[in-house]
Amino acid sequence: MTNHLSGGKVNISLLQDLEKKQLFELILKCGGPKVIVWAEDLVPLVGLIAKNTDLNEHDVRKMFFLEHGPLPPTTVKNIIFISRPRLHLMDMIADIIHEEERRGNRKECHLFFVPRRSQLCEKRLQSKGVFGNFTFVDDLPCDIFPFDNDLMSMEMEGAFKEYYVENDPSCLYQAAQALMTLQSLYGIIPRVTGKGPAAERVWDLVSRLSQEPRKFPTNSQIDQVLLIDRAVDLISPLATQLTFEGLIDELFEIKNMVVRLPADKFSGGDDSQNKIMVPDELQITLNSADELFAEIRDKNFNAVGTVLSSKAKLISSQLGARRTDQTVQEIKQFVDRLPSMMAAKRSLATYTTIAELIKNVTDSTEFLDSLQLEQELMLGVDTDRVQAHIEDCIAHQQPLVKVLRLICLQSATNSGLKPKVLEHYKREILQTYGFQHILTLSNLEVAGLLKMQQSSRSYTVLRKTLRLTVEDNSEVMPSDVNYVHSVYAPLSVRLIQQLIKSPSAWRQLSDVLALLPGRIIDHSQQLPNYIQKRRGSISSQSSQNENTKIVLVFFLGGCTFAEISALRFLSQQEDSKVEFVIATTKLINGNSFINSLTEPLVPDHK
Repeated sequence: MTNHLSGGKVNISLLQDLEKKQLFELILKCGGPKVIVWAEDLVPLVGLIAKNTDLNEHDVRKMFFLEHGPLPPTTVKNIIFISRPRLHLMDMIADIIHEEERRGNRKECHLFFVPRRSQLCEKRLQSKGVFGNFTFVDDLPCDIFPFDNDLMSMEMEGAFKEYYVENDPSCLYQAAQALMTLQSLYGIIPRVTGKGPAAERVWDLVSRLSQEPRKFPTNSQIDQVLLIDRAVDLISPLATQLTFEGLIDELFEIKNMVVRLPADKFSGGDDSQNKIMVPDELQITLNSADELFAEIRDKNFNAVGTVLSSKAKLISSQLGARRTDQTVQEIKQFVDRLPSMMAAKRSLATYTTIAELIKNVTDSTEFLDSLQLEQELMLGVDTDRVQAHIEDCIAHQQPLVKVLRLICLQSATNSGLKPKVLEHYKREILQTYGFQHILTLSNLEVAGLLKMQQSSRSYTVLRKTLRLTVEDNSEVMPSDVNYVHSVYAPLSVRLIQQLIKSPSAWRQLSDVLALLPGRIIDHSQQLPNYIQKRRGSISSQSSQNENTKIVLVFFLGGCTFAEISALRFLSQQEDSKVEFVIATTKLINGNSFINSLTEPLVPDHK
């Protein structure tokens, strides 16, 4: 479907092909013309594996969002519901079916659960009197979705909250299933390493699932999987991302690799393939299919302007070549290159406009003051006291998510807050924003983001031992991963950096890693004989040719674009012999991470 997925060391398009096949096998069970009704959040995810034209070829006539109220009138007899296993979505499905019955429309109904059905949901449909209306109910086992040639995401919004606040481990079972799916495509992964309670649980589930009979490829394409529990590093998602893609996500929010921006900021008449125009907004797809974006996405924002400027000069000189006297052959070559040059010009205009939108925010006093406080906290400056900037944010009733994010960062960098400081912040928040937010504060405490100061100053030890802060590194020509936050190197990436230096590095750091939650996981998976023989030949060849080692980093509880950029940076270093493939339960930033832990003011029927 899209060739950019096959451009990495591991062919991610295989995952896309598998899930596309599973989708259409289910659709073909429903004979004749059909209508699809699906939960709104699933539409862009299914769009990652199948286009509308693919659905039309399988006799899908119309598609509607799943919501309360009747469907638009349709003569099509087959209705396919595609939904997450959530109770409130079952209520919507029941309402639609009852409405069709009231209209006197006899419909053939089918239900696909993504990624698998739930008994609670089936019981809810039974209690609503509609379960018998379904010709069949089946699973669409899409546990993880292909986002780019080195990136996959499960897009589970509340995985961290479910496990650490609600004690619901079902999200980890789904993560284990996703890992088994990847092994069924790319072979059994010989070595499993990890850190954190969620990582331990997932490995235990993978071990159990491995006992079930499955078919695996004879060649293992991935050498190692590294399970990183978000609870091990709560600082990185709270720090403001300063890469180009990270800032796009921070300021405008990237959802399923698509960002929505105000259309009036962009020149009209643009028909580039990665853009969709809707009233008042422009939807831009952000992935490696666009060469310019692939070049600048992982750079610190301060380095982006230079690249855009040089690209502008290059394109200008290329287009100016037509004004010089040329032979017929040279004119023909110019005409052949013209479409790609015009596409490059449109792409340059798009990302230049986005850079200008970002700069309008990052140059503001409000942004710079918050960033300065963040960096001081990460450097260990005055982390013990009530911060005047946070008090100002509360006094001016700035968004609560911003206030909570800064307080949680202070808590993380101070190994907890002094009782008086914590109580002061709580009192100020409740008096300013309302006492209904006491449940959110409670969730943050249960999750470990807000806590009383402990006797051991773990962050101080980690900062010094792992060099989490580096102040003398260039943002434009970086030599260290800290460039993604300017002074702070993500703790998660520092751990990965240590591990790829030496297989025993984590064991040597056992005293330091003991400050982080959960045990160290380090296991070998038993490979069938036919795979062991094949891998034996590969290993010997690898040692002779010094082939690149492929490591799958699986973030449990979410990861940021800045962490992804830092891993890409590591693999691009001259002395690197490691390529990373990244999987995560959710792509997050500080705002979405905090919001996922807030308690909705209106009860959410899960």
